[in-house]
Amino acid sequence: MSKPIETDETCNTGRRNLMKATGLAVAAMGMAPMAGTTQAFAQTSTWDKVFPKSDNVDHQKVSFRNRYGITLAGDLYLPKNRGTAPLAALVISGPFGAVKEQSSGLYAQTMAERGFAALAFDPSYTGESGGEPRNVASPDINTEDFSAAVDYIGLQSYVDRERIGVIGICGWGGMALNAVAVDKRVKAVVASTMYDMTRVMSKGYNDSVTLEQRTQALEQMSRQRWQDAEKGSPAYQPPYNDLKGGEAQFLIDYHDYYRTPRGYHARAVNSGNAWTQTTPLSFMNMPILTYIAEISPRPVMFVHGGKAHSRYFSETAFAAAAEPKELVIIPDANHTDLYDRADKIPFDRIAAFFNQHLA
Repeated sequence: MSKPIETDETCNTGRRNLMKATGLAVAAMGMAPMAGTTQAFAQTSTWDKVFPKSDNVDHQKVSFRNRYGITLAGDLYLPKNRGTAPLAALVISGPFGAVKEQSSGLYAQTMAERGFAALAFDPSYTGESGGEPRNVASPDINTEDFSAAVDYIGLQSYVDRERIGVIGICGWGGMALNAVAVDKRVKAVVASTMYDMTRVMSKGYNDSVTLEQRTQALEQMSRQRWQDAEKGSPAYQPPYNDLKGGEAQFLIDYHDYYRTPRGYHARAVNSGNAWTQTTPLSFMNMPILTYIAEISPRPVMFVHGGKAHSRYFSETAFAAAAEPKELVIIPDANHTDLYDRADKIPFDRIAAFFNQHLA
């Protein structure tokens, strides 16, 4: 299964800020306005997703705690005609800076239509999940969030806990791979349009950041800690996915998802909110894919757009993973097409992968 498969099947300004966090321009962040929100959100009871509700799926709001005591909020999707036999289950999160009302919820609902119990959740410190301050990320805690979701779904009477898989999207694709490497309860994993956030934050896009740039970025963020400590609250990066003109195409693609009716959600970091300025610190020296080969002998599938600027993340991770593994390239898809384009996301192939390996 290790041969990459070419198929026709069917995480802006925020990303610019992410690149700044890994290079010389990070120094400018010290003067950036505070754009993040500081309060947690209560779970809504109304349907506030960016995709329509399926008539073939039952939906309910759930919550559970991770190993660090943070309460996570989730949307649980179950097939209406599910019978009485225990179901195979999937836990799903991402993209980096998104909420469960966006891509992960769409993936979860679509997989529930195909017979799975599917749980989409907001990572710690974001969306409707708990944790203070708001809009901060951690390679450790966010990896733990996946295992906490496995804890929850495996305790449900309608789930066969020996048939649990994971889907991670964009930056949470890397987190999912890291979680599955250590969490042997998970039997199969799919990383869709993945980023390795520790790699991009520590080395920049295409590993272009020099040691001098990295040192300057760390110097700036280290000193920002004093400012945050004096103030008693963190400073935030500028609003994500605002366009000023002249951006690279992939930044325009992020804007077209997060800042238009196609994918905008008020709680999403990427929809005009922002990460804390010091968020990259914990990513800068903690490579999350060091043990990716230890996912084996459980199978991993990478799905990526052939035109995506981020394709190299999946290709590198695929090369490092051990068998069984599969790389599915969607030739005419860019990075964000695999967030929500049903004609490009290979849902049937993903379902077949899990049906085979969660049998």
